[in-house]
Amino acid sequence: MLSAFLSLICSPPMFFGIMPTLPLKAYRNPSLQTQMLKAKLHRARVTHSELDYDGSCAIDSNLLDSSGIREYEQIQIYNINNGERFTTYAIRAEAGSRVISINGAAAHKAAVGDRVIICAYAAYSDVELLNHKPKLLYLDEGNFVIRTSNTIPVQAA
Repeated sequence: MLSAFLSLICSPPMFFGIMPTLPLKAYRNPSLQTQMLKAKLHRARVTHSELDYDGSCAIDSNLLDSSGIREYEQIQIYNINNGERFTTYAIRAEAGSRVISINGAAAHKAAVGDRVIICAYAAYSDVELLNHKPKLLYLDEGNFVIRTSNTIPVQAA
């Protein structure tokens, strides 16, 4: 019964022999997911590097809320200064503090003053991808948002 239902909703419907406007790939297996960029804090400046902390990355609560990154969500951090790339999770720092604190073992990978890119990824179905736009926040030296976007420009040759 369930397989018949799934094949019905996963097959492209035909209306008088005409395909609907959704791309054919939108009707694939609904359980198939694609990992995509969900949110990015671009060029955040590390304000603290705390080796003797439980771990994680403390991020100003306002930046978490603006970006859509959740507390305890897995994040990737890319250090622009030294090329290090590492995985940790986000925790809340005081709202308005502009704190970006790399904690625990990860503190070996970033120093105070380093510029980092913090990314969160999520899995989306093909139907969700039709309207997916990441939330991109670009930060200045003081970790203030200078602009936001939901697209990255095409890189010229």
